[in-house]
Amino acid sequence: MLKQLYIKNFTLIDELDMTFRPGFSVITGETGAGKSIILGAIALLLGQRADSKQIKSGAEKCTIEAHFDLSHYDLLPFFKENDIDYDADDCILRRELTAAGKSRAFINDTPVSLTAIKELGLSLIDIHSQHQNLMLREEDFQLSVVDIIAKDEKALAEYQNTFIEYTQARKRLEQMRRDIEQNAENEDFMRFQLNELREANLSEGLQEELEQESETLSHVEDIKGALYQAESLIGGDSEHTVVERIKEASRALSSIADVYGEAAEMAERLDSCAIEMKDIGRDLSQKAEDVEFDPQRLEIINNQLDTIYSLQKKHHVTTVEELISIADSLAEQLNNIENGDEQLQQLSEEVERLHTKCIEKAASLTKQRRKAATTIEKEMKERLVPLGIPKVRFSIAIDEKPLSENGADKVSFLFSANTSTEMRPVSEIASGGEIARVMLSIKAMISGAVKLPTIIFDEIDTGVSGKIAEQMGAMMKEMADSDRQVISITHLPQIASKGTTHYKVYKEETSKGTVSTMTMLTDDERVQEIAQMLSGSNITEAAISNAKELLKQ
Repeated sequence: MLKQLYIKNFTLIDELDMTFRPGFSVITGETGAGKSIILGAIALLLGQRADSKQIKSGAEKCTIEAHFDLSHYDLLPFFKENDIDYDADDCILRRELTAAGKSRAFINDTPVSLTAIKELGLSLIDIHSQHQNLMLREEDFQLSVVDIIAKDEKALAEYQNTFIEYTQARKRLEQMRRDIEQNAENEDFMRFQLNELREANLSEGLQEELEQESETLSHVEDIKGALYQAESLIGGDSEHTVVERIKEASRALSSIADVYGEAAEMAERLDSCAIEMKDIGRDLSQKAEDVEFDPQRLEIINNQLDTIYSLQKKHHVTTVEELISIADSLAEQLNNIENGDEQLQQLSEEVERLHTKCIEKAASLTKQRRKAATTIEKEMKERLVPLGIPKVRFSIAIDEKPLSENGADKVSFLFSANTSTEMRPVSEIASGGEIARVMLSIKAMISGAVKLPTIIFDEIDTGVSGKIAEQMGAMMKEMADSDRQVISITHLPQIASKGTTHYKVYKEETSKGTVSTMTMLTDDERVQEIAQMLSGSNITEAAISNAKELLKQ
């Protein structure tokens, strides 16, 4: 429930701090006084897109803040999910807009996104304006009304989950058919490519091995010369080889071992080095003998490398591993072609199974909706007759349609204001005043099924007057008596008189220019306001008497 609304520097409002009460409240005021401005501020608070032009001229920032009582509504999960402090008795929503175009939103002083404040706002306030009557033309709106009364959330969620599975499986089936068809057209070429890759006898690391061997065979003479030279310097027949010099150093150290103990250990180490160097020399000699120029082997390797390079260029890759991956993919595609019929059959059966499951769950939804439709038809007639349509006929047609995300039902509200006129879709046959009464009846009906703390009607009484307006006011008061806050912006005294709290919006000239303001009327002020609504600016005694009579009723 809306407890308090604070507006500062919003269009023509300098500063407004207004307390709201439970039950049925009415807001009156002359055309252009600023009632729409207050609604605009509330809409901005609930996440509507901001415009810096909405800031009062000369101000740097506008602020809109509202306090709500959430104690009778199960909204704790929202606060937990969004990590926001929860105070059921005083939930504060705030929106700030700067002249520079920056906009910020807060819930209980925690900065939040517009998406979050919109989500919470949908659970706090329903603003019904004249243009929302156009929603009556929309099939989705009519279906949502039936679903609300049917209370079929669980069945609808189960159906929608199955429908998602079904549509996804159908997409996979269609894609598989396209792939199989396309692959079948390219089968010969794909087999040629696969054979070409397989004939190359590819393996991981093959390219690096071949390139290394090619380098070796291409430089045999250089390699042999270096190996022989190294072997000659290490061992060889000369007295100046590395081995001979190490032996000579070892003998020199051994000669002083008796007088210098550490020399013996170093001599042993040198002897070990000499042995290792001899082994290295023998290895070098053997490798020099083993390295032979083999032009035939070199040609084979280079041809194999040319094949690899050609395949890489052809398939736009740079490694043998990528070529192997391409070969695996081609083999899989060809396997799918060969086994395509079997896979296609399996997926087709899955699609058919899910389709059948969708139909079953859609049928369950239809059953609940038809039952709810009967309830709606009865209640709508009961509500519309007192609203001045005594011969009303209201029916809900539920026809079959292809499976969609909300089931297999096409819902249409049919209406006739009298017995002689054929029932047709309500948007095609009802007048503006009749549509307003139909929408009010729908709102009154679904408000009992949806826990919505506050409902605001913005001039829903357009096109009606007199007794009908009185009945509309009584219906809104009835809605408010069910632990709900209903606020009606109205031009009709019959509706204004039904409010338990009466607010007036008016313009006044100040030193800062024209401003809109709002005040809660006393009992005497209510009499004057309603009398003025009855008779205009020249308030007569008869008008005052009529106003008092309306308030008594």
